[in-house]
Amino acid sequence: MQEYVLICEDSTEGILSGVYEAYQFKKKREIDSHDCIHLSTEEPDIQRLFTEYYHVQTDRENARKVTDTIAAQLGDETWYTLSMAMVSCLGEKADAVYHTIVLGLKTHDRHIMDRLQENCVQCVFKCARASGNELCHLKQFLRFSELQNGILYARIDAKHHVLPFLMPHFADRLPADNFVIYDEGTRTFGLHARYKKWYLMQGADFDEDKLVYSGVEKAYQELFRCFCDSIAIEARINPKLQMNMLPLRFRPNMVEFQ
Repeated sequence: MQEYVLICEDSTEGILSGVYEAYQFKKKREIDSHDCIHLSTEEPDIQRLFTEYYHVQTDRENARKVTDTIAAQLGDETWYTLSMAMVSCLGEKADAVYHTIVLGLKTHDRHIMDRLQENCVQCVFKCARASGNELCHLKQFLRFSELQNGILYARIDAKHHVLPFLMPHFADRLPADNFVIYDEGTRTFGLHARYKKWYLMQGADFDEDKLVYSGVEKAYQELFRCFCDSIAIEARINPKLQMNMLPLRFRPNMVEFQ
């Protein structure tokens, strides 16, 4: 059976643009089923026989149309789960999201994510859970430091692109503060000005060594490290349990482990 793979950008808008183009592609080619159409965010190492490959350009307007359709027909809860899946780093996410949307719209099922017997839904659930777990960890483990100019600065190195979901959490908690969260993995900045909306910026040149921390910040960092050391009970140290509760990859950006 002839198959078609649409290669899209690895972003939420890119995947949604791919979903839109997949529907248009099926209509133009008069293809009987969505089963022979697939989405991918990666170039294949080896192209398969009887498979045609096409590249999809990211189109914000097309992505918005898909977003509106999902929210209206499948509900906000399903949209949130699909959004969390699309920011994961797992390679199969795009195709799983596409076929879950197809199944949901076909059956008009606002509880489509309960159909875990379906492979595509199960994959979306796995992707959303992976990025959701990291988001939950970062809400707890992220550490802000005060710069000399009064701006609060934090650095993360997330596996999944969860910064767009992390920013609203801290914007709600710190509405009166100017703060920046830098994701060094994607080189993306989350910027928040006091009592204003937050936004993302990507690709800017940045040299972290030029940051100057305030004198008060340095003093409090030292106090916090001393506090963490002093409350530890040496006889009850359990490294294995500590790693389960606080994975090693989060520690380089945490004050108490520096």
